[in-house]
Amino acid sequence: MLKPEVQINRIIDEVSKVIVGKRDVMQLVLTGILADGHILFHDVPGNAKTTMAKAFSMVMGLEFNRISFTPDLLPNDILGVSIYNMKVNEFEFKKGPLHTSILLADEINRASPKTQSALLEAMQEKQVTIDGIEHKLGPPFIVMATENPLEYEGTFPLPEAQLDRFLIKTSVGYPDTVDDEIAILTRRIGRKQESFSLNAVITNDEFIALQKEVENVNIDTAILEYITKLIRITREDKKIAVGASPRGSLGLVLASRAWALIHGRDFVNPKDIQDMFIPVIAHRIILKSGDLLSGLSPEAVLRDILESVPAPRLE
Repeated sequence: MLKPEVQINRIIDEVSKVIVGKRDVMQLVLTGILADGHILFHDVPGNAKTTMAKAFSMVMGLEFNRISFTPDLLPNDILGVSIYNMKVNEFEFKKGPLHTSILLADEINRASPKTQSALLEAMQEKQVTIDGIEHKLGPPFIVMATENPLEYEGTFPLPEAQLDRFLIKTSVGYPDTVDDEIAILTRRIGRKQESFSLNAVITNDEFIALQKEVENVNIDTAILEYITKLIRITREDKKIAVGASPRGSLGLVLASRAWALIHGRDFVNPKDIQDMFIPVIAHRIILKSGDLLSGLSPEAVLRDILESVPAPRLE
């Protein structure tokens, strides 16, 4: 079996055949996937979020489904429903599109709060309950959700409990350079349709083994203390109304171990924590209303916290 760093590079390189630039974003998405966590893209439409989610599923040989969330979408539309079969005289469960390995929940904040909350059990427990019967999801089961900015018409804010279920929040953003944007246009002209095909560079067993490698990444007690200090300050900072919960601390541990593996190390260093702190924690804190109205962002507050806490020195 190939070394983890070789497999990781092969995955990123294959996805790069349809995604121009954005290697840092691809590494962040792969971090969430390897950590078996859900990923939230906060972005304007048209920045290749769907393409990226589909590309990762192809490259890793994982089943992929997409749900376009709309205000009239009902919970059963995504979870599935029990239907009475007259031939066998019993109810049969018809799976909804949620039953897959990688689910793209497109424009999730266009759905009603009732439908959004239907995802909570699935995201946290990796199962859904229909008519009192539990139906397991995965492994793996990873939600990649996209949300439009709240100022867009027809959007609903995601409940805090649901936001907390996402391991990482990020954005793809516009192309980094003029050359990147020209490359995107050139590639699109070369394809007659928007569809694309990529090779699976690892098998399902190799993918599961790669996820298990994350658990073998060492994290020193000094790093755990560093994480604890950072998280506790989010609960004490005067600009923050609601700080990060212990789930945030655990998420930072998971993400930093996967991030270290992606960068070819079997141990977590302070830079890994600094790199993951904002993507993992920014969506889990709530600023006080006055600071929020003044234009202050959670990311800016967290950057100040990072600067205020000395990083530990590892032997």
